[in-house]
Amino acid sequence: MLSLVIPTYNEKKSLQILLPRLQDMVAHLSVPVEFIVVDDNSPDGTAEYAGSFPMQGGTIRVVKRPGKLGLASAVIEGWRSSRGSLLGVIDADGSHDETVIPEMVDALVEGPAEVAVGSRYIPGGGMGDWPLSRQLISRVAVWLGSFLCPAKDVTSGFLLFRREVLEGVSLDPIGFKIGLEVMVRGRYRTFTEVPYVFCDRKKGSSKLGLREVAAYLVQLGRLISYRYRHPHQRRRWTRVVS
Repeated sequence: MLSLVIPTYNEKKSLQILLPRLQDMVAHLSVPVEFIVVDDNSPDGTAEYAGSFPMQGGTIRVVKRPGKLGLASAVIEGWRSSRGSLLGVIDADGSHDETVIPEMVDALVEGPAEVAVGSRYIPGGGMGDWPLSRQLISRVAVWLGSFLCPAKDVTSGFLLFRREVLEGVSLDPIGFKIGLEVMVRGRYRTFTEVPYVFCDRKKGSSKLGLREVAAYLVQLGRLISYRYRHPHQRRRWTRVVS
């Protein structure tokens, strides 16, 4: 089973677009799926809408938290409550292309990959209609993260992986880029990247701002410290073709 976490805060309008698209995607999956919406007590009715959505071919479950506690901790809480042998995360805002999820699943089930990353920075991937300034920020962030992990899109928040990758692993709930947390701290040897074209959110406003940039720099510092303090856990990752 795939357990796919969707962290939300005031994303009702976005879910009205995303959930029907996920419904269409389910038919192409080779494994059963549960969608776990982790909502930080959104005042716009996000949790209520998600809980009443008539998902067919899969299940949808809502974890409602008491307040706005952050995206990373929401994803971690969703994974902790999951039942699947495959875990994953997708943004609620429609920026990630759900149609590549079946390919990512097959890479984990049929191939040697233990982690499948949705990537904007390999052939076939792209940044969509992002303005040049945001593309520059993203590329600098990827370059900085590349010193910790060999994936082409280390800042991707769109990834799937086998449950064993996180067994015995403590993730930093303050880390802004949850994908980077998994890729640096996770217990795995092989990974693959599946291309997708990033699509800027259609509803609501972007989360990118100075606070998020600062949080990423803090996260990088913590991950560098983690690698320094745990030299025995340094691994040679192998990229595999899905």
